[in-house]
Amino acid sequence: MPPTLATLVHHSALKLTVRAGEERLNTPVRWAHASELADPLPYMEGGELLLITALKLDAEDPEEMRSYVKRLVGAGVAGIGFAVGVNYEDIPAALVQAASAECLPLLEVPRKTPFLAISKAVSAAIAADQYRAVTAGFAAQRELTKQALGEGPEGLLRALAGQLDGWAALYDASGAVVATAPEWSARRAARLTPDVQRLRDRPAPASAVVAGAEDRVELHSLGTGRRPRAALAVGTASTLGTAERYAVHSAIALLTLTTERSRAFQAAEQRIGAAVLGLLLAGEPDHARAVAGDLYGGLLDAPFRLIIADTAATSAARSRAQARTGTGRTIPGSGTVTLAGEGIGGTAAAYDALSDAVESAAARAGEAVLVVPDGERLVLLATDRGAAAEACTRHAELLDMGRPPNGAHTNEDIVLGLSAPAGPVAATTAYRQAEQAISVARRRGRTLVEHEDVAAGSVLPLLADDAVRAFADGLLRALHDHDATGRGDLVASLRAWLSRHGQWDAAAADLGVHRHTLRYRMRRVEEILGRSLDDPDVRMELWLALKTTTTVGTTTE
Repeated sequence: MPPTLATLVHHSALKLTVRAGEERLNTPVRWAHASELADPLPYMEGGELLLITALKLDAEDPEEMRSYVKRLVGAGVAGIGFAVGVNYEDIPAALVQAASAECLPLLEVPRKTPFLAISKAVSAAIAADQYRAVTAGFAAQRELTKQALGEGPEGLLRALAGQLDGWAALYDASGAVVATAPEWSARRAARLTPDVQRLRDRPAPASAVVAGAEDRVELHSLGTGRRPRAALAVGTASTLGTAERYAVHSAIALLTLTTERSRAFQAAEQRIGAAVLGLLLAGEPDHARAVAGDLYGGLLDAPFRLIIADTAATSAARSRAQARTGTGRTIPGSGTVTLAGEGIGGTAAAYDALSDAVESAAARAGEAVLVVPDGERLVLLATDRGAAAEACTRHAELLDMGRPPNGAHTNEDIVLGLSAPAGPVAATTAYRQAEQAISVARRRGRTLVEHEDVAAGSVLPLLADDAVRAFADGLLRALHDHDATGRGDLVASLRAWLSRHGQWDAAAADLGVHRHTLRYRMRRVEEILGRSLDDPDVRMELWLALKTTTTVGTTTE
């Protein structure tokens, strides 16, 4: 700690005597400053021991001394050192009384003690305190490094909490608590998650102070990239001193190194993951297992879900292009799609938030999860019913409720498609299922759709597609044109006949006409369309066309 007035009083070489303010001798001294000005305050910062001889002061005037002392106290002066035997043989009673009234320490400096000796003593004490702080900081750094190398972040946090006589916590990129020390601080650390999430929205490196009734907490972002990869919280009873500050900075540096090292490993893992996924989708499960090794081997041993994330705009544009060309998306592994761990443009924020949520959940549960950028998409492989898959579902639910997870704000809306549970042999099928689920999610205006929902739902919502409506309009146009001339009611008759599965009497009764009239109308339908109603494919197409125009209301009869 810095030197105090008591430190100077107990300095045997200075021989100082306390004449007033003895109860405040524990006041820290920032410097010793000699001044004979009647008003030295413009040249002081506060915390100084003011050394005077009263050369330009009427130290025997009680009113002047009261005013003088009040100004010094208001400026935060630590105390007064009055040299006797120069202008006054003793400290005037007016100054002693004024200092006593304001509880301002007043030290008598004997004639044989030069002011320079006091200044040197203060300077030496400050230097010694700084040296102790630096030495303690280096010792803390060694201990923190030892613990980080031996026990990882958990050991580092324990050592840091001991150095600060407080607590410390580490958060992941999503704001979830990864580790705390001591254990009792876990609940306190969890309450700070919203503050950590706000911190990640600021450019790195960023820090914040959270003052509460229990303690004072400092938050620091970790990582050197555009987005913080983690955060450190330290809680103490008061403001950190120099030695404690050294310890915190050392912890930040060590945790940043650990974070960046993990980031490099993650990049390597992502490249391995891309290779595993490419082999799975190319129909090479055995080779995929060999590449996966211990890293992703456990993921391939249990049923997994294949999840595709796409932006809503990109997904819609892709679907329209496929409708125009009459082709579907080619499965990666066929040579037309390249899986690579490169940037994904303007969708990075949306995908980063999803990746953080899924990877954090997997890390806490000890699961393997595969996250691979696929062009403008993101492909994930997660254990069925595992923590990562549940985190993905929860992420989508929050987006549907208009609550961006983890404070992640982005202008991009994403859609997610989940396959049915699958194994390595069925990875290609799982990819197609996820794509089908994305298409349905976009049509239904939902963030996430599972393939089971597609299979259990109705096909009718899928008819609300521009290409399907265009097909229906084209197929039925000639019949609508015929009915518009008033020469019959072929469209309604066709609908009734198909709804009755070709039963003439039942369909005729529904229409209120004779069955021979209905037979004539169906022959006219065949003649106009040039297609036979005996063909089940023709009947199916006509029924779907009728349902399409009825569902979307594009035509009226």
